[in-house]
Amino acid sequence: MSIDLRELVTPAHTAVLTMEVQRGVVGDLSSIPALAEESAKVGLVPNIARVLHAARALDVRVVHCLAEFRADRAGSAINCALFAAGRRHPEHMLVGSPSAELVPELGPAPEDLISSRVHGISPFIGTSLDTWLRNLGVRTVVATGVSVNLGIFGMAIEALNFGYQVVLPRDAVAGVPKAYADAVLENSLALIATLTSTQDLLRAWSDDDLP
Repeated sequence: MSIDLRELVTPAHTAVLTMEVQRGVVGDLSSIPALAEESAKVGLVPNIARVLHAARALDVRVVHCLAEFRADRAGSAINCALFAAGRRHPEHMLVGSPSAELVPELGPAPEDLISSRVHGISPFIGTSLDTWLRNLGVRTVVATGVSVNLGIFGMAIEALNFGYQVVLPRDAVAGVPKAYADAVLENSLALIATLTSTQDLLRAWSDDDLP
């Protein structure tokens, strides 16, 4: 099936979602060095910043999906190895702490929405995200952030299940190891999302060809 990217990401019905692009995940306070390093290699933060700059100029809504935890972990289940590992760093990603902050290169801008959660691995279930997007008339979401291993994968599947079209710029997401992330993109996410690049997305939003 041939898809017209320009039509798919028409500003009036599109939103950009960032997934856990936080100081404690891929920023200066990262507890996952391998993911932070891979994100730096692909230019994750600068590429997302370019997407957000263009989106805001076109009144495309930006929603930052953040993970953060209460000090007593109330509302957060320890039901997998990943969450159990997080308990070894009880001060990390606490609500209101520096490590839970969005990386500063992405804002937030005053018009951005912030969807924070204290549970689960992906951003739709148990949050207001779907309601917000529907109330805004959104039909297409542009998924950015980390990680292809879990968070972006979960975001894409949940968005699909809620009826959204998903667009995924390959150079605005990251996972580890790179070979695995590439395999997930090609063999799984390509079946449920439209894979593109930051440059092609910006070109779809532009009336003129970009250099």
